[in-house]
Amino acid sequence: MFEFTLDATCGPARAGTLVLPHGTVETPAFMPVGTQGTVRTLSPADLHAVGAELVLANTYHLHVRPGEGVVARLGGLHRFMSWDRPLLTDSGGFQVFSLEGFRRVDDDGVEFQSHVDGGRRHLTPERATEIQWTLGADIAMAFDHVVPGGADEATARDAMERTLRWLGRCAKRHAELKERWTDGKMERSFPRSNVPSVPQTLWPILQGGTHLALREEGLRRICDLDSWTGLAIGGLSVGEPKPLMYEMLASLEPRLPPAGPRYLMGVGFPEDLVAATERGIDLFDCVAPTRNGRNGSAFTPDGPVNIRNAEHREDARPLDATCDCETCTTFSRGYLRHLFVAEELLGLRLLSLHNVRFLIRLAAAMRAAIRAGTFPRWAAEWRHRYTRSD
Repeated sequence: MFEFTLDATCGPARAGTLVLPHGTVETPAFMPVGTQGTVRTLSPADLHAVGAELVLANTYHLHVRPGEGVVARLGGLHRFMSWDRPLLTDSGGFQVFSLEGFRRVDDDGVEFQSHVDGGRRHLTPERATEIQWTLGADIAMAFDHVVPGGADEATARDAMERTLRWLGRCAKRHAELKERWTDGKMERSFPRSNVPSVPQTLWPILQGGTHLALREEGLRRICDLDSWTGLAIGGLSVGEPKPLMYEMLASLEPRLPPAGPRYLMGVGFPEDLVAATERGIDLFDCVAPTRNGRNGSAFTPDGPVNIRNAEHREDARPLDATCDCETCTTFSRGYLRHLFVAEELLGLRLLSLHNVRFLIRLAAAMRAAIRAGTFPRWAAEWRHRYTRSD
């Protein structure tokens, strides 16, 4: 378990296979986001139908509500949300970042005000690790300090240094929990008594803002600390211009460890998946497909479609004639527009379902092109159609 096999490359682009306790993930791969133990509007059966292999859930939100102890007593996160395939839990660093004005960060951890009940909470690297251990996901993420995309070098360095210090503490606590669990000596606070006996791996998160020298230094220090089964790149897609994000990825790619999967956090628009795969990224997650779907925006091979537009009122065509999802094989654009105009909840589910399937199909198409050795040409043709460029 936790083995990654690089099956093919085409320039920096990679196709691989990641083996986890609850199943196998073929990369490149998109992870739907189930922040609170659910991908909004979609059931586990829907996720199976669209081909999701790995789902993300969030430590912060599940800690605040219902609490990791509740999840553990109900059989662990897989059983709690009735998902039998791999799970990854984010550490909560990004969510804490989004609580600006309601949090205080120091070397010990983060004190924040709960968005649910207004109560004060304290999250440390050790606590974030313990919560994720109790939830029982296949992959746990180290606790990190996220700063805005436009942060100056001094601010980005402070966050990077803190993230590295926290990483050491996360790794130490994770090793302790794993050893005690293996020896049958788990302390009562983290029993996992109702959680199936499967191991868990911990992945580090690389910070450094948009400052390449900081990113390179952070990467060296992460690799010196341990031999990781995977690596995440955080702190991008948080307000910086997209060309700058692409530049960071291209510059980092030759320096990234080739042996494990590379996970770009919080990225989920189609054009970004293609650009990042061109730059050696393997895994992605984002709320964009479901959030856009709930707002009436659909991904199609010819670019985004706003299904609310009047032009779709009597349109008998499917949303995407190339797509095999329930939405596209069953309903017309005219009907989908009607659902949104009438404020029917079915519309939110159907566009969310399609958007997630679109990204999973996109990842599969990239994987096939990489294996065939035609990825640069495929990417150019895909981009030409998606952006409707001449």
